[in-house]
Amino acid sequence: MALVDPHGGGNLLPLLLEGDALGDEIQRAATLPALRVSSREKGDLIMLGIGGFTPLQGFMSHADWNGVCDDMKLANGLFWPIPITLSASTGEAESIAIGSEIALTDPDDGTVLATMRVTEKYVIDKLHECSKVFCTTDWEHPGVRLVMRQGDVNLAGPVKVLSTGGFPEKYGELFKTPKQTRALFTKLGWSRIAAFQTRNPMHRSHEYLAKVAIETCDGVLIHSLLGNLKPGDIPAEVRAQAIGTLVDNYFVKNTIVQAGYPLDMRYAGPREALLHALFRQNYGCSHQIVGRDHAGVGSYYGPFDAHHIFDKLPPGALQTQPLKIDVAFWCYKCGGMASGRTCPHTDADRLQVSGTQLRKSLSEESDVPPEFSRPEVLAILRKYYASLDVK
Repeated sequence: MALVDPHGGGNLLPLLLEGDALGDEIQRAATLPALRVSSREKGDLIMLGIGGFTPLQGFMSHADWNGVCDDMKLANGLFWPIPITLSASTGEAESIAIGSEIALTDPDDGTVLATMRVTEKYVIDKLHECSKVFCTTDWEHPGVRLVMRQGDVNLAGPVKVLSTGGFPEKYGELFKTPKQTRALFTKLGWSRIAAFQTRNPMHRSHEYLAKVAIETCDGVLIHSLLGNLKPGDIPAEVRAQAIGTLVDNYFVKNTIVQAGYPLDMRYAGPREALLHALFRQNYGCSHQIVGRDHAGVGSYYGPFDAHHIFDKLPPGALQTQPLKIDVAFWCYKCGGMASGRTCPHTDADRLQVSGTQLRKSLSEESDVPPEFSRPEVLAILRKYYASLDVK
């Protein structure tokens, strides 16, 4: 069987230039007015560059923004769940003429990431976007806060991406493009691949979810977020080491591929679960594991809202399908990991496992039961937290 098609039914559409075209455009970019992008926009640019956001050709127009917010589809009717937009201050936008070209630069060091032809400038209702995408306008929500603080004017237009933003240099083989994962899946002979989304090291509950997926799929792509996280989250390089150790010791060989992608978390809960499935389709995954409170934060979403939103999609919106799994935990009476669908026992018999609890225990140097996390993983994480104490 073949891999799922890229989103939109065509070929991958990476916007990253190569060879002479790249060198020429870098030289030309130095002559253009520059606009420094945000961290979120940098991640979106790199995803456009590597084809993760196929078939987008740049930042969304007002018609696209409106359709995505209200109906989860672009102006041309193609399914898309979250706006991919570029913002500027009013002053910056006034200095940019429609039809002109600008250079988009890195928020940290100012290096050029892309060039863009500006086809439209428009003002959005930020509260409307937040209410539709995040289901809240509460400033305490980190995604809402980012939208409300972005520039007041959106710029639309196609981009030519000139850089991968330092991600390959920082993360090495962990950073993989959709082209690379598709080639690797084909080499392994996989066609049914489940993506597992993580921004945390994998504890026993995560291990259970991945192994359930392996029972029905050829393999699992453990796909780690490499962009910005919340304060207190564990850095990607430590997370990758912990996951690699878990895979080496507790998974059958050639059932797991570990990779990372360059986005920041939006914490958009159900809508972000859909975006994750969409770009995992571009990476070649036929399924996405959707557990409890996928991409959520705080208590803004119900524990299974990300399950239910897939049921509301029109037929054919996505080829990548959800692999919905109930809350997983250690059951002392069952003598192992279980879920609400397989375990008949009460909460008194269950050890609930969560990344938040694990981080709290590690940061406080508390005991962590073996039913919670594998000892090899705990050793890596304890070493990381000990290094924080030294600093």
